[in-house]
Amino acid sequence: MAPCSLVVTMENPNSFSVMEIDGRSSSVFPEKAKAKNTKQFTWVLLLRAHRAASRLCWLATTFWIKLATANKRIVFLRRTEEPKNRGRLLRFIRAFLAVSVAALLLELFAYLNGWDLGLIQSLEVQGIVHWSYLAWLSFRADYIAPLVMALSKFCILLFMVQSLDRLLLCIGCFWIKYNKLKPTVEVDAFGIEDPSGFPMVLVQIPMCNEREVYAQSISAACQLDWPRDRLLIQVLDDSDEESVQLLIKEEVNSWNQKGVKIVYRHRFIRTGYKAGNLKSAMACDYIKNYEFVAIFDADFQPNPDFLKQTIPHFKGNPELGLVQARWCFVNKDENLLTRLQNINLCFHFEVEQQVNGLFLNFFGFNGTAGVWRIKALVDSGGWLERTTVEDMDIAVRAHLNGWKFIFLNDVKVLCELPESYEAYKKQQHRWHSGPMQLFRLCLPSIITSKISIGKKANLIFLFFLLRKLILPFYSFTLFCIILPLTMFIPEAELPTWVICYVPIFMSFLNILPAPKSFPFIVPYLLFENTMSVTKFSAMVSGLFQLGSAYEWVVTKKTGRSSESDLLAVAEKELQTLNQKHLQRRASESGLTLLNKLKETNKVPLASKRNKLYRKELALAFLLLTASARSLLSAHGVHFYFLLFQGLSFLVVGLDLIGEQVS
Repeated sequence: MAPCSLVVTMENPNSFSVMEIDGRSSSVFPEKAKAKNTKQFTWVLLLRAHRAASRLCWLATTFWIKLATANKRIVFLRRTEEPKNRGRLLRFIRAFLAVSVAALLLELFAYLNGWDLGLIQSLEVQGIVHWSYLAWLSFRADYIAPLVMALSKFCILLFMVQSLDRLLLCIGCFWIKYNKLKPTVEVDAFGIEDPSGFPMVLVQIPMCNEREVYAQSISAACQLDWPRDRLLIQVLDDSDEESVQLLIKEEVNSWNQKGVKIVYRHRFIRTGYKAGNLKSAMACDYIKNYEFVAIFDADFQPNPDFLKQTIPHFKGNPELGLVQARWCFVNKDENLLTRLQNINLCFHFEVEQQVNGLFLNFFGFNGTAGVWRIKALVDSGGWLERTTVEDMDIAVRAHLNGWKFIFLNDVKVLCELPESYEAYKKQQHRWHSGPMQLFRLCLPSIITSKISIGKKANLIFLFFLLRKLILPFYSFTLFCIILPLTMFIPEAELPTWVICYVPIFMSFLNILPAPKSFPFIVPYLLFENTMSVTKFSAMVSGLFQLGSAYEWVVTKKTGRSSESDLLAVAEKELQTLNQKHLQRRASESGLTLLNKLKETNKVPLASKRNKLYRKELALAFLLLTASARSLLSAHGVHFYFLLFQGLSFLVVGLDLIGEQVS
């Protein structure tokens, strides 16, 4: 047989025969085989072209639909928004965007014409466009670049100082973990057999239109393990909806009938927001009989042993004014927004609060999940209505009066995180504008106080300036303004370690207290830069006393655990009907309230829709424009950072992160 031949044998010899195809003479019907191969190849190309055209049509249709939807929402926002809400910052970003687009078009024109600036001589200038471009380059190098370089160096210095502060906090946290340091209490601080030895404790639950969570917070407070005659619960209701008031009253009455000492208070003159509510409650005559007050917001659910884990720290420590517990979150895995919030707050409690509490005996009161010595509140002037951060206000004044604080990292109180970007943005605006209001008001008191110089320096430079003012300033200025600006001013280009290595390392440190969140380290870094525009705007409004600094919007709750807990407890009580043990919620009253709530609120649900956030969208287009300019210069890290940061702003600006608002 020939070396290049192939034998094909068919099993049915009646119908087929053995045929030998020789490689040297294999051109049996060559024209037919060639035509067949060409036809198949043509069909493959046509199918792929059809598939590509279909995808392009789908992308174009989707883009057109999204563009039309965005246009409708922009028109709707223009009709509903007040002109004052647009803000100077938005106008500045828009102007910066317009200049950037114009600069990009000019740079693109120069790039397409192949203008090499290193070879161009003055005699080789051709045309007015070429001359204008060279004039712009000369003006940029002589006047604009030095200013941008000076500002960038200043922001880099602030960035490194703040990074050093965060690194020191992490080292302090590692030291605490390594040495197993934590506040200790006396064993059997209060006699279990003698309830009269327990101090009198007041529990306050301020709330305002908290329809979704009022039942779970009241229920958790009523189950606190403390002698009944030594505990009083105040439900401080500032609701302006009559239906919510009735529901809360009925809840309070149901617990009153079970023997729990609980009172319902409602203000007719609702001034001062939460501070005014707490101040009004502390003015009651019977408050003088109580030694400590525990405060819980409406979505907080303390464990029954909360008071027995916190109150003993006050015994034998007359200088102690506050014991703060840690928050934990029932909905931390609900969506990407809650996961990123959980990273931030885990670092805040695990590192900042714990380190400052152990080494400095001072930190900012979190406004809830804490126990105050009433004498410390009275000596510090009580609750004041002058800012939107009444919790930080009372903490600073108590610190100036010599009171000490303790943070308990192992005592956790369950609560909720905002699930929509709108609610989170309003919360962050209040949290970052209030401290600047307070700094303006407290600075003279800090300077003239009798505390040590080291404590004064810590308050002014670390607590207020570095962590409340400098952080949002450099974060927004450096990564959202200077970085895209340097793409059009190559003379002031930022080094790679500023935009890549150091931020990733700091994000790694921030995510250490929440190790399960390591897969989200890149989204966390991008989201923190995205939130810098909100924090910067809030900081400026608080520092210069602008109108938005005094806005107080109650953070919207979803009541993730309230209804399910209610039904679960009702079912459990139906199974154990003969037992008289106190449960979280009586089955009869629980089902009655739940049915009543459903009947009285049979309102057609509005379809949830995304909002459009103009500042974020304007910055998204600005960063994407800068990334296009970076692509012309063949920048690697700069291009990818600007691209993904611009996409991050775009996602947030289109309200595609978190739960959509109704």
